[in-house]
Amino acid sequence: MLRVLTLSTLFPDRSRPNFGVFVERQTIGLAADTEVEVEVVAPVGLPPWPLRQHPHYRALAALPAAETWKGLAVHRPRFTAWPATQGRFHVAALTRALIPLLDGIRARFAFDVIDASFFFPDGPAAVALGRRYGVPVSIKARGADVHLWGHQQATAGQVRAAGRSADGLLAVSAAMRDDMVAIGIPADRIRVHHTGVDLERFVPVDRGPAKAGLGVMGPLIVSVGALIPRKGHEIVVEAIARVPGATLLIAGEGPARTAITAAIARAGLENRVRVLGPVPHADLPALVAAADVMALASASEGLANAWVEALACGTPIVITSAGGAGEVVTGPSAGRIAARDPAAFADAIAQLLAAPPSQETVRAHAARFTWAANAAGLRDHLGEMVARR
Repeated sequence: MLRVLTLSTLFPDRSRPNFGVFVERQTIGLAADTEVEVEVVAPVGLPPWPLRQHPHYRALAALPAAETWKGLAVHRPRFTAWPATQGRFHVAALTRALIPLLDGIRARFAFDVIDASFFFPDGPAAVALGRRYGVPVSIKARGADVHLWGHQQATAGQVRAAGRSADGLLAVSAAMRDDMVAIGIPADRIRVHHTGVDLERFVPVDRGPAKAGLGVMGPLIVSVGALIPRKGHEIVVEAIARVPGATLLIAGEGPARTAITAAIARAGLENRVRVLGPVPHADLPALVAAADVMALASASEGLANAWVEALACGTPIVITSAGGAGEVVTGPSAGRIAARDPAAFADAIAQLLAAPPSQETVRAHAARFTWAANAAGLRDHLGEMVARR
């Protein structure tokens, strides 16, 4: 029996049901293996008192310390995330908070390996904890955890040191692996571990009735992702201004919402662009499958789940060359990789609307991204580390 302690600050909770759903799904898949036992530690970073009384943090502070989440035993310890420090002290604070919890867990659940599912601050803390308990540590890089923290002066050294000290490393794409190598992490220790998609939920539908249910006539474009500058929603908005008759629906929430709304107003697109806010992950298949194109103008990515979910729905994608884009758009029927500007996105969207690939052909590009393959790959990776130790 392989006993796994999954450590992830990127994990859903009742106040953020869409937060890190891909980590949740990966962990559920691993736990489904009859030869694996899993417990989850999903730390919650909060500012010091009295800042944590702010409404933004109140819901997080009210989360239970432990609960059963979709069949998983999940612990939610708090650690202090000091503001205005660029994350410099996150690892030390997280490690201190985890030691008493893991001492207790260890007494009844002798985990064989720590699986850190996000690189920072999880990875460096996991390395310290692995030494304390004498178990191997794996760290997975997903995108912003390396692109931001691995380049920021206050934290880059901690990221590099963790990458060099971990017993095993995972990257969501080959491009992500290259980015890790570029900051000084050894290439020979990094294994590419693609995400998965639920091919029973994300399926093609008859687009006509699906669009009508959304109140849309004519071409429909969707953009799925957090409303943050990195995702480039404003670029897609400006692109839609160049695609006559097309409707854009944006699913997500975040601090850039005001800027996106302003971009819609500047372009005079209030009748053709709607910001839907946070769409529950359970409702995403219906939205994405109704679309003719899914467009996302990211400045950086690892390998976005939204790309693969769209393909599984038979919806071609228009994306930038960020991260593992070339590992997903492997042919013209999958969509287009476009320059990160409105004109290029408009042209790529127009091409797909003029000559749409069949939904079956598009869906075929998602066939290799399964949660079964993801779980098997993770189990083998962790098991091999334990066997070596």
